[in-house]
Amino acid sequence: MIRLFEIEWLKLKNYKVFWALIITYFLGLILVLSSGMFLMQFFKYKGAEFKGIDPTIIPLYDFPDVWQNMTYIATFFKIILAFIVIISVTNEIGYRTMRQNVIEGLSKWEFLLSKLSLVFMLSFAATVFLFFEGLITGLIYSTVKDLRSIFSELEFLAGYFLEVFTFLSFALLIGILLKRAGFAIVLIFMYTLIFEPFLTINLEHNPHIYESLKSISPYLPIRSLNNLISVPFQRYVFMEIQDFIAWKDVFIVLGWLIIYQFSIYKLLDKRDI
Repeated sequence: MIRLFEIEWLKLKNYKVFWALIITYFLGLILVLSSGMFLMQFFKYKGAEFKGIDPTIIPLYDFPDVWQNMTYIATFFKIILAFIVIISVTNEIGYRTMRQNVIEGLSKWEFLLSKLSLVFMLSFAATVFLFFEGLITGLIYSTVKDLRSIFSELEFLAGYFLEVFTFLSFALLIGILLKRAGFAIVLIFMYTLIFEPFLTINLEHNPHIYESLKSISPYLPIRSLNNLISVPFQRYVFMEIQDFIAWKDVFIVLGWLIIYQFSIYKLLDKRDI
């Protein structure tokens, strides 16, 4: 596996688009995740209140809440990593380097593993980054700093890894299926942010939809990913939230992950490269 990732790294390390997307991803996360307190201070300066609460005392970075808060926000950035995966695999197909690799002795299975190693490393790097970002900001701003609080609820990082890994596997499947980066990027962007969300809204709120159809919305690909880490911020206005990762949601996502991986394997196995 390490050898296959080294092959993948050699293909990407001098690719400017790869570095541009990586820098955009991490700088964007740093900017957004680190600016919460400044945003609250801005709201206070403008005279804003949240049900009579001074916004600067909202404990966005308190342990252990920081882990759910940060992983939830970070999920919106995973589409940038998906672009990297799509560009990587479509370039292989478009420039015939995939065929060349197979001619030189790399099997289709090893090619798939090399791409999965890229998916794994991107997901792992994003998760490790979130751990240190949450740890640093928490140590700076949190009023609770005992070890038990710091290291509780780390399951949200595991949930984030699973969400990113599954979504990037979906992106890999789309890239292999469409073979062109532009089409694949537009499709995954539109499906993730427009098509499925509108479908979900219709299934859940349209009075003309049968109840049996409404029940399938939690099982849709993107909705099931979004269900892993629930919106955490209602707790600051004394509303009940789901402050844990449900095993049901984990198993649904794992089911989609198996479907994606099997579909990728069958595509590569049957396709004439």
